[in-house]
Amino acid sequence: MRYSLLLVVFLFGLNTVQSQELICDVRVLSNKIQSSDKQKFTTLQTALREFVNNRKWTNDAFKDDERIECSFSITLEQELSTDKYSATLSVQASRPIFNSSYYSPLLNYVDKEVQFRYIEFQTLEFNENTHISNLTSLISFYCYIIIGLDYITFSPDGGMEYIQKAKNVVNNAQSAPESGWKAFETNKNRYWLAEEILDSKYKDFSEVLYSYHRLGLDNMYDDSEKSRGVITESLEQLKKVKRLNPSAFILQLFFDAKANEITNIYSNAFQDEKARILNLLVELDPSNISKYNKIKEESKESDGSNSRF
Repeated sequence: MRYSLLLVVFLFGLNTVQSQELICDVRVLSNKIQSSDKQKFTTLQTALREFVNNRKWTNDAFKDDERIECSFSITLEQELSTDKYSATLSVQASRPIFNSSYYSPLLNYVDKEVQFRYIEFQTLEFNENTHISNLTSLISFYCYIIIGLDYITFSPDGGMEYIQKAKNVVNNAQSAPESGWKAFETNKNRYWLAEEILDSKYKDFSEVLYSYHRLGLDNMYDDSEKSRGVITESLEQLKKVKRLNPSAFILQLFFDAKANEITNIYSNAFQDEKARILNLLVELDPSNISKYNKIKEESKESDGSNSRF
């Protein structure tokens, strides 16, 4: 009886062991800081890696090969005091594409409004219901954003729970002295990132994320031309967001992540497709038009051998 009970406990334990959602490369770059004690930055880097990768951010079960690949790179700009720093945070995340070794970028953003306090070996604490530390709130905010965006690419409403968690982090930080959390500071910060994704008037954005990835890229292997057509229609849908708000932050984030990918997708398209997509991109994302002009420099190959798509 005793051994049977131990076996049940052991098997239950195996079934409840789940991988965390994120597999994240975290780096802390301190070259700009003149300090005799650089070890504390190595300690911080290790602590942040453990904070992100060892924490369960959802209640869902993930296999090791399902973890979301991402990276955080914190570049320390200035040592404001013995334990306070200003920095920039580069955030990147990607999503695997079915039947392919290719990873599609979901987020490629540099947050320049970063300040935090850190004392070596202090415990990095985070609570969904209160603002404990600007550093852990900042990192947790982007963890939720990354998970939310990834989920949305598989179901238009699937990631909204985690975008709302990111918004809750923003709400908890409204009394924090550090910038980046408040609506009045700028129209392009953490507040507006979560706010715009959740705003029902921008629902086309989440629908585009889904159709672009799940109905478009994920089917490239089976039918590249049909899938490219789906992607074109998805991008057309972004005109609704553009017309509602020409300076929408979510549009900038989308195209900052996708400009190179879009160029590759259409480099092997037919000439009429190229003309259509270039006209569309001029309207949607004029800031990256130098990249998109490369589309017309490529010629259509019948076997598609010049493109990963």
